[in-house]
Amino acid sequence: MRVLGINAIFHDPAAALVVDGHVVAAAEEERFSRRKHGKRPVPFAAWELPELAAAWCLSEAGLRPGDVDAVAYSFDPGLTRDLDELGVTDPSDHLRVDYARRAPHFLATALPGLDPDRVRFVPHHVAHAASAGLSVAEDNAVLVLDGRGEVASHLAGVYRGGELSVLRAQELPHSLGLLYEDLTRHLGFLHSSDEYKVMALASYGRPRFLDLFRELVRATGDGGFTVERIDWTALTKHRPADGELTEAHADLASSVQTRLEEVMLDLVRWTHDAAGGPKTLTMAGGTALNCVANARIAAEGPFERVWVQPAAGDSGTALGAALALTGAPSVFTTAALGRGWSDDELEAELRRAALPYERPASIAAEAARVLAANGIVAWYQGRSEYGPRALGHRSLLAHPGDQDTQRRMNDVKGREQFRPIAPMVRAERFDEIFEGVCPSPYMLFVHRVKPGWRDRIPAVTHVDGTARVQTVHPGSEPLVAEMLAEFDRLTGLPVVVNTSLNTAGRPMVDTPREAMELFGSAPVDLLAMGPFAVHRRKAFGA
Repeated sequence: MRVLGINAIFHDPAAALVVDGHVVAAAEEERFSRRKHGKRPVPFAAWELPELAAAWCLSEAGLRPGDVDAVAYSFDPGLTRDLDELGVTDPSDHLRVDYARRAPHFLATALPGLDPDRVRFVPHHVAHAASAGLSVAEDNAVLVLDGRGEVASHLAGVYRGGELSVLRAQELPHSLGLLYEDLTRHLGFLHSSDEYKVMALASYGRPRFLDLFRELVRATGDGGFTVERIDWTALTKHRPADGELTEAHADLASSVQTRLEEVMLDLVRWTHDAAGGPKTLTMAGGTALNCVANARIAAEGPFERVWVQPAAGDSGTALGAALALTGAPSVFTTAALGRGWSDDELEAELRRAALPYERPASIAAEAARVLAANGIVAWYQGRSEYGPRALGHRSLLAHPGDQDTQRRMNDVKGREQFRPIAPMVRAERFDEIFEGVCPSPYMLFVHRVKPGWRDRIPAVTHVDGTARVQTVHPGSEPLVAEMLAEFDRLTGLPVVVNTSLNTAGRPMVDTPREAMELFGSAPVDLLAMGPFAVHRRKAFGA
């Protein structure tokens, strides 16, 4: 069975292709269009489809639009109600619903040859749930939390034998995702985009408004929750986008972050009991990208294992919708589901750009040598990642032992200096350095840095003594593991800084040309593209 999954309704449009239960390809439209998040989540944009991502997914499998058995669209307009009934103000939402109803014909226009009768609507939170719950082999409880779907903002359920039983759904206007979006907006960041900045900022504050938020945001004891209206300006002034971040802003972020964690823990415990006590919890929805909350759930919750979908945001519903239609688990083994290029194709691009390049005996060893000398490496290898995390395929790498690395990397990327940078470590060395969830191959939890290591890897140790770790497993990521082993041999540090290969406000680099453009415009010392090395001093005389 060949199922093309489509996410288009809110933000992060994406496509995914599942063939006979195997995930062949998955990619976000932003990597093709170069528009961050693909589009803004406004009703007027709901008609925009991931045309480029969908066409690529099909071509990757050698299929034409008419060859698919079904197209799974991750929103069901038949479930919607007037938002006024639900207490949500969005006077143009009827356009979003109307566009969704017309999606089969929009898709047939975008993908000539597609039969619009093959389009199936999959409820938004069912798609989220499937992206997580059908991505592991065992039966599991599943928890979905985001801004909103058709009428709800949450789903708690259980997968048994690949079948989903919904245990609870929280209707709007109550939404933990919208709560965090409102906070993001009040703090001067871009909502539905910059929530991760608020999570980072929270570490700099203290939760002095926590008692108030415990009154305003509450679990109800039956698997749901309430979020009362919040007068943000009564707590601290609205910050304009270019305004100064104050202690009060950090305290507000800390208060909401802490309360989010507490309520999520309540929901996790209820879900565990209602599901009959399974060992595994899977999570999806944009709120599941809050790696601080995820770590607390893993540490304090009742589940033995917590697995979070790497594309937990709306882009992941493309995959989830396709899996929901196939109805069978497809174990998720890698996020490297996007575009890739052969060595011959990469070399042709380098020649076309007239860049002087070498083919060292080992690109991993060459990168490690540059990193050991405190250089910055643009690491471009294999297929691009599905989801928001750079996981060693489209990464910027640096030395973790230099206190100045965080400033340098944030300068290279053009972003705020309070933003942390993350470490990657070989999985077998994790326990020496960190405490927390392991394995952590998708960088979706924070971990405590052991005291003896905090001064040795200051660049990746956040102000609260934590780090968002990616564990690297030689079996699945042999090239990255080789680079880490060589860097350890040269420096005595088995950790390397890993952040996404992009600059602020732009999607991650996807094509070879984009990698070369970033290399040429930013102070990066080495471009490691496939087996080829381009040194800045040789390319530009600097």
